[in-house]
Amino acid sequence: MILIADGGSTKADWIAIDNNKQERFRVRTLGLNPAVISSEELTNRIINMFQLINIKDEVTEVYFYGAGCGTPKACAILKKVMGAIFKNATITIEEDMLAAVYAASGNAPALVCILGTGSNSCYFDGESMHMQVPSLGYVLMDEASGNYFGKRLIRDYFYGMMPKYMVEKFENEFELDPDAIKTNLYREQNPNMYLASFAKFMFDFKDEKYVRRLMKKGFEKFFKYRILPYKLNSDTPIYFIGSIAHYFREILDDVADKNELVITDVIQRPIDNLLEYHKQNIN
Repeated sequence: MILIADGGSTKADWIAIDNNKQERFRVRTLGLNPAVISSEELTNRIINMFQLINIKDEVTEVYFYGAGCGTPKACAILKKVMGAIFKNATITIEEDMLAAVYAASGNAPALVCILGTGSNSCYFDGESMHMQVPSLGYVLMDEASGNYFGKRLIRDYFYGMMPKYMVEKFENEFELDPDAIKTNLYREQNPNMYLASFAKFMFDFKDEKYVRRLMKKGFEKFFKYRILPYKLNSDTPIYFIGSIAHYFREILDDVADKNELVITDVIQRPIDNLLEYHKQNIN
């Protein structure tokens, strides 16, 4: 049995295939970001999914691509956790950026971007990924990500910058007591995931001027820091992964056009493309 997983900070999608490359089942766990989640909690999030535990002794290979897995230390943490569960398997841990590359362009050169709970980008030359800067996460970077927009919605609400007709719905949908917010940000696990949970609010108002302006500013920052420094040719394929890019494709295309670039495709959920890549490349 082979397990293939694409994991963000919020969720991880798993697919199990047999040795004949036939799909056996799919499951979704909570996110498994080793940069912000303890080893104990990482273990719990896997073993609490009975489909995975039921086949743990049958698994011979695990390919896990995850947020927060861009450094050797983080990879080692998650590899140790998975090795203790899938004891008969060879464990391969890679960052989610590589899964995005495989899902978007396969083995072809392209610029690939992620707009999920966090954000990132890389240029893939057909063999290796190249990043202009490392990702330092939700506090310092993550432009145009879920947690980026979540922060701005909360800030605008408390500063009185959110339109009044949106305020009531925002108050009904979220716990906005300052102590509760600070507890979630500074005392609980996954503050990035907590912030990103607010971003879904934008989907209900995606045609409103306030939200469109917010999205445009976020996308402009992403292009400034995460795309333009690569100094791309206008014919370089550009792919985006994630729901934010999917639901706000029109605004994303406008920002790209102003920078004389064209977005080749937006993929909301990369797991199916990642599965096809592995079917073609697993011996």
